[in-house]
Amino acid sequence: MKISENIASATVKNGSVAVFSMGQAGFVFKLPDGTTLALDLYLSDCCERYFGFKRIMPKIMSADEYTFDYVVASHAHYDHFDPDSVPTLLSNPCTKMLAACDVKVEAERLSLREDQITYLGVGDSFEGENFKLTAVPCDHGELAPDALGLVLEAEGKKIYVMGDTCFRADLLENGFIKNCDLLILPINGAFGNLNSEEAAKVVSILKPKLAVPCHYWNFAEHGGDPNAFAAIMKEKYPEHKYFLMQMGEKMYI
Repeated sequence: MKISENIASATVKNGSVAVFSMGQAGFVFKLPDGTTLALDLYLSDCCERYFGFKRIMPKIMSADEYTFDYVVASHAHYDHFDPDSVPTLLSNPCTKMLAACDVKVEAERLSLREDQITYLGVGDSFEGENFKLTAVPCDHGELAPDALGLVLEAEGKKIYVMGDTCFRADLLENGFIKNCDLLILPINGAFGNLNSEEAAKVVSILKPKLAVPCHYWNFAEHGGDPNAFAAIMKEKYPEHKYFLMQMGEKMYI
């Protein structure tokens, strides 16, 4: 079954959120009423064309296979805001984009419709009919100073997506991001991101009910090994739960 068919056919019970791993740092969240939020999808080969980063994992879907209700971009790097895919993802005027402020330059370059896009800075929230998305700080350094972490609240669940970030102990003191139902965090250790050791330490500090690593195995240059993360978790933090999602895999929280 295609991932688009899997998303479309997924039945989500009240009090639950369906989570689909889309590769790299991409995820889709589906709510009980069918609302879908697509976060940081990388669906093309544009990073090879622009930067020479050749895709290792196959494309999970094409941008025209599914119409999402919301397309979310944590920052403007092309593996999070895919310029080859976003115009198609927004081709339905009912689809809305929620994006970090650095996306504005790309949106203007691509002539995206302004009325479809809401820009978020740290501390800003967007409230949909049945969810709330809040932008929280991350630290992607000079590579993307406007990059965001994001907290999705829906169905009584809290999902914290750290975004592309290094280890900053002070950013982990925010009580809003602790004890969440699901923590999604990078482990690749390149381009300013957490490595496996740092990611495991973050899990031990934030104490989520479940942690899912991301940002690995899509480009050789990006690095990252989920098995190394798992080994560290087992050795140092066995009391904390984690799950290694396969690309295209679905789970419910």
